[in-house]
Amino acid sequence: MNDAARALLADAFGLAPDAVPDDARLGHPASWDSIGHMRLVLALEERLGRPLDSDQMMGLDSAADVARMLGG
Repeated sequence: MNDAARALLADAFGLAPDAVPDDARLGHPASWDSIGHMRLVLALEERLGRPLDSDQMMGLDSAADVARMLGG
């Protein structure tokens, strides 16, 4: 996972960046629940400067997906 994805995940889930595991995925860490997922979607939309469509929102279930969306 790249630094941008780690920072975005940490911010969305209220964690320190070093507390975000490299294999972060929906449900791990525990703060990646339905509410955390919506915070992540909002953070991504803000970072990208555009809304995500429903397929993109539902397709986000790992740190690798977040990194890919950020272009890394």
